[in-house]
Amino acid sequence: MTPPANVIEISLQPGVEAQIDAALALRSSGGLEDALRALAKANESNPYLNTIRGEIEFVLGRYQEAALSYFAVVHAEPNNADAHYNLALCLQRSDRWDASCQAFERALSLDPSHNAAQLGLGASLLYLNRLNEALDAFHSCFGSLDQPAAFGKAVALQLLHRLGEAEAAYDALLAWDPNSEETLSNLIALGIENQDLDRVREYSQRLLKISPQSAAALQGLATVALKSGDHHAAARYCDRIVQLAPDCLEAWHNLRVALDRIVAAFRSPGPVPAASGAK
Repeated sequence: MTPPANVIEISLQPGVEAQIDAALALRSSGGLEDALRALAKANESNPYLNTIRGEIEFVLGRYQEAALSYFAVVHAEPNNADAHYNLALCLQRSDRWDASCQAFERALSLDPSHNAAQLGLGASLLYLNRLNEALDAFHSCFGSLDQPAAFGKAVALQLLHRLGEAEAAYDALLAWDPNSEETLSNLIALGIENQDLDRVREYSQRLLKISPQSAAALQGLATVALKSGDHHAAARYCDRIVQLAPDCLEAWHNLRVALDRIVAAFRSPGPVPAASGAK
């Protein structure tokens, strides 16, 4: 499950300090590091300053620093739902799942219609394996977030081993987007869990057409080949996987199994030829 991507951006407000004005100009021109330096001497207690700083730090991937900046904002403006949401995103990107849940929940308590916070909460709950709560959170999403929320529901259902419901949810997602690599990858995993080799083959071949280097598609086809006794095909697929992902222990194991079976078949004695007739 992919979490929400971006913090909520702010725009220029009248009457801001000169340093903030300069930082915004630098941010607009792409000079993010320079923008942070321009903010260094500005008033640290200004929540607007900290909002800008947090936004820039988030874009730069400095999620823990951004979380500190947004924490200063929510401390100064405890009823600012967007600030709690932005703090939650930074905590989520820092793998602080419990804390991110609390921040998302605070944003929702201030603004129950904050759909992005509902989606973010569901994603964090998934990582915490609080699956039924995650499912409830995704069910509460609506409008523009219908599709990512539906994907979250499908993942939660799959992890809850409600496999029939999960498959139906993924099928609906494929109707929305037939080329969704995430959906096809999860359907491959679902088919393997259900031992439905025909479905695994179908989804793996579809995914391979979209993404010829997809490890999930290759793994699906390798699984089908191993289960079907086609060890040469399994070895080819596993060899491609280990070239793409040299650290994939499962692929190395399956490659060895396939090669061992090929060697064993080669060494097996053939049929005894018929004796020629006596002259």
